[in-house]
Amino acid sequence: MTTYWLTRFYFQRALGFIYTLGFLIAVNQFRALCGEKGILPVHLFLKKIEFWDSPSLFFLNSSDNFILVLSYLGLGLAILATVGISDSFGPWVSGIVWFSLWLIYLSFVNVGQTFYSFGWETLLLETGFLAIFLGSSNTTPSTLVIWLMRWILFRLMFGAGLIKLRGDECWRDLSCMQYHYETQPMPNPLSWYFHQLPNFINKGAVLFTHFTELLVPFFYFAPKPYRHWAGFITILFQGMLILSGNLSWLNYITIVLCIVCFDDSILPRLELWTKTMGLSAAENVGAIMGHPLVYIVTSVILLLSIKPTINLISPRQVMNTSFDPLHLVNTYGAFGSITRKRYEVILEGNNDLSPEHWQEYTFKGKPSEVERRPPIISPYHLRLDWQMWFAAMSSYENSPWILSLVGRLLQGNEQVTALLRGNPFGTTPPKYIRASLYEYNFADSKNKNWWVRRYAGEFLPALSLDNQNFRNILLDQGWMN
Repeated sequence: MTTYWLTRFYFQRALGFIYTLGFLIAVNQFRALCGEKGILPVHLFLKKIEFWDSPSLFFLNSSDNFILVLSYLGLGLAILATVGISDSFGPWVSGIVWFSLWLIYLSFVNVGQTFYSFGWETLLLETGFLAIFLGSSNTTPSTLVIWLMRWILFRLMFGAGLIKLRGDECWRDLSCMQYHYETQPMPNPLSWYFHQLPNFINKGAVLFTHFTELLVPFFYFAPKPYRHWAGFITILFQGMLILSGNLSWLNYITIVLCIVCFDDSILPRLELWTKTMGLSAAENVGAIMGHPLVYIVTSVILLLSIKPTINLISPRQVMNTSFDPLHLVNTYGAFGSITRKRYEVILEGNNDLSPEHWQEYTFKGKPSEVERRPPIISPYHLRLDWQMWFAAMSSYENSPWILSLVGRLLQGNEQVTALLRGNPFGTTPPKYIRASLYEYNFADSKNKNWWVRRYAGEFLPALSLDNQNFRNILLDQGWMN
């Protein structure tokens, strides 16, 4: 008989770790991004929407203090889930902890606007919702919930595969990896070495991508050992992605979902820990947690899966989209198109407009200084850095939040400035800020720098709070306090 005691044990602790990352990021970044004096304040967003369009606890209170309370509450609960303390108090306490984690994180995602618009946010919510019904160490794991988790993993991987085939032609001619390592959102130190690989290896990597995303997912539902092999191959694939770049926790939560491909017959048993947590199948023979509720949840998930499934098979497939405000069943996909050139928006400040006095702001993760080695960031996520990568793909009109960013820097906003790696002006903000566009390329092995760059044009003209038009925009949008 196939059992999932250890599957649940590993899965819950791994998912708790992902939640811990999400709330740690909220503690460190959310006030600067969406706080009272943030780049896109929550209280302004809430005036434009109805509760049922975007349910969130922030409708009760959107102050910075409340943001901190929810951030630290979520962080504390996530740590409890990670170490398994809540699991030892029985199914109802465990269920309440997992429900609270889902509700609090949903509250952040639904008001986080462009800074929380990534597929891994809804993936965490969808996975976290099902985790509520997995039970605790003294209840039999629900096989139905395990299968629903595999359904998430299938849509995640197969959707990513289909969007590639339907998208950029470089996925079909096997040339995408010639560009990806250099132009991905946030390269890491190994990205440079991956970029130097010969073309035949890069083409092989694309073929392996298609194999893993288009064929392997069907074996998530197969009997063992085929299901086990599907899980191993997907984990291997995600591990290669982790080595080649910083993609937030997307690859890590995918690995977490792969745990449901395995059962107790293959997972290692950590005797001391599992006995401490009461994980002895001979002792734990309780009923499935909320058995009727599991069937109701399964029915709801299947019903909500209709639209995402139609999207999955549609030639007009969209990726990373939610079909309900609770993000219970979503559609996923990644890198349907690959950029051929890397552009970066570089912010510069000045006090007198003298050409020689412009000084650059530097970022924690995204390329700015050509001599700086790309950092290792993931599974942590630098939300502003990531959005700057998107902003460089078009004009600032398509990323109006960047005007708020400039305004906050000109106002000397300490929370926003703390999102940056380097502020050349200290506690006294400059009088002018401009944004320039540069094309970046990896330097060759003979160059002492990691990057070479060339000026590609103006992104934003020099702006000042003395500029009445700019000032009026900030005041009209509520971006000036």
